[in-house]
Amino acid sequence: MPIIYPNFMSPEEYFKNISGVQKKYESMKAFFKEKMTAEKIASKYGYSVSTVYTLTKTFRKQLKEYPNKDPFFIMPKKGRPFKKNKNQLDDLIVSLRKKNLSVPDIKSMIDTHPRFDEISESYIDYLLKEEGFSRLPRRNNFSRERKELPEKLKAQKSEMIHFVPGKFSSSDIGILCFLPIVRKYKIDTLIQKSLYPQTKVINRYCSIMAFIALKLSNVRRYTKDDLWCMDRGLGLFAGLNVLPKAAWFTSYSSRVTKEMNLSFLQGLHKIWKKEGLLGNTANLDFTTIPYWGESDHLENNWSGKRNKALSSISAILAQDPDSGIIDYGDTNVMHKNENAVVLEFIDFYRSGNPNDSSLKYLVFDSKFTCYQNLAKLDADKKVKFLTIRRRGKNIVQRLNKIPKKEWKKIRVDCAGNKKRALKVLDEKIFLKDYGKEIRQIAITGHGKIKPALVITNDFDEEIEIIIRKYTRRWLVEKAISEQIEFFHLNRVWEHYLFLKSCLPLDEVHQVFFENKPAYFFS
Repeated sequence: MPIIYPNFMSPEEYFKNISGVQKKYESMKAFFKEKMTAEKIASKYGYSVSTVYTLTKTFRKQLKEYPNKDPFFIMPKKGRPFKKNKNQLDDLIVSLRKKNLSVPDIKSMIDTHPRFDEISESYIDYLLKEEGFSRLPRRNNFSRERKELPEKLKAQKSEMIHFVPGKFSSSDIGILCFLPIVRKYKIDTLIQKSLYPQTKVINRYCSIMAFIALKLSNVRRYTKDDLWCMDRGLGLFAGLNVLPKAAWFTSYSSRVTKEMNLSFLQGLHKIWKKEGLLGNTANLDFTTIPYWGESDHLENNWSGKRNKALSSISAILAQDPDSGIIDYGDTNVMHKNENAVVLEFIDFYRSGNPNDSSLKYLVFDSKFTCYQNLAKLDADKKVKFLTIRRRGKNIVQRLNKIPKKEWKKIRVDCAGNKKRALKVLDEKIFLKDYGKEIRQIAITGHGKIKPALVITNDFDEEIEIIIRKYTRRWLVEKAISEQIEFFHLNRVWEHYLFLKSCLPLDEVHQVFFENKPAYFFS
């Protein structure tokens, strides 16, 4: 029995009054093929001008994303889209949640596996609610328990990234803010021209950036495959699909030599000098890197953090007090040659230009070198040094016998535009091992029972400036310790001790704090 429509429409009227998809098709045809203006199309088909431009934008996007599908005459499929291996996927999500993994962690692990289609966090959250799981309590990174999974997902094999459109989630996307800094100072070019090893699959730039990615992302444990080698955001930072596994990092580190690191540090040194980021003063200090493995081949060094001597590596750091840049470092310091480290730093600083006189001052503590090397700094290297002298019993007794009228009262600038009153005794003394007279400044009123003894070969600078220059070193020691903690510089298996903290601190401030005063890095 034929169907009778209450309002009969003739074929002519049907094609005259087009609507829906056909209407969009005719309007896009008129815009792109017949070159009609958006105003005429809006008037002819009953659209607003903004709607016409929205249709053109959507049409271009559909052609780009689905080149093999017609954007107008496609029959829509009802219901949720089909998910490959849906049952296995749901079971895996449930098993991962039983190991106390959060929704972002579960998504990061599944996104790296080609066996499953892309899923959203909302779908994972919906499934977990349907299965009766409650929300996880608030936790920090250290309290998250990582146990062996019943079905362990294998991370993709690391390879050079292919720049094709794609979507992924990442918990460490913020480290991409460092890439403009790397490009601005041409550190990427320096890495590519360096002597660091590379392979056919991963070049040297991606290799070094993979190490930096781990440092900047606050990853502390690398001993087994975890989410960090499945996070595509970290891989994108290094120019890879995902970061290599822990075994690759260990193997790569064993191929790196001291000459490679020294050559790269010299290249960075030239960049910092060219950009005017190095002042005329360098602060030198030793830091102890503990080692918890077989330590027969290591020496015992004092660790101030643990308040005891332990098997460790003694490393030297040279930091610019103004910019905070760690300009030089060496982890091969032994007891027999630690006194000569200061002379090695001068040779490094002036490499390629023996007559370079831009470095005026070296500031270090009393145990950094010996008096004989201080004499070499003064006579051969032509560098001013500033350090403190060990306070022996006889020295303290002699200072206590000096009449108070010979002590001079001064006011030294402190933090917060404040000044501190000190009593100082400026004199010249003869040191036997030094071989000649040296300037000694005794300081009292600084909160210590015994006076502090500052010695220098600068006889012309004012007392206030010299004291201020050395007291800044105490702040530098704190800054170095913060950099060691933030960039994990005290991890033995990493040979890139100083590459991770080579970014200028003012540039980091601009990226993360929008030019506001910040003291996280300094």
